[in-house]
Amino acid sequence: MIAALLVALSLAVVQIAGMVHVRNTLIDAASTGARFAALHDRTAEDGLERTRALIASSISDRYARDIRYDYRSAEDGRVVRITVRAQYPVLGIFGGVGEMEVTGSAYEYP
Repeated sequence: MIAALLVALSLAVVQIAGMVHVRNTLIDAASTGARFAALHDRTAEDGLERTRALIASSISDRYARDIRYDYRSAEDGRVVRITVRAQYPVLGIFGGVGEMEVTGSAYEYP
């Protein structure tokens, strides 16, 4: 009885840790891609490719399937925002628990 409870608790901790790791990695990749896209000699497509490459090299290609960008107007310029949608991992291996959406944005000076 105690062993089953400990196994269940351990699996829950692994699940939560995997979810937080994937979420934080996607947020970092989206933010880095947005900052890259906001550079003077770069485009939003360059930011998407940078985000995709960071996700693929950090966790897995399957998390880099749905990446979008948009521009928001801001005072004295505009903001580029990169959005990544992916599924939460199950025990760090399988996908499909639910969907998360993370964004990263950067101010683009004119």
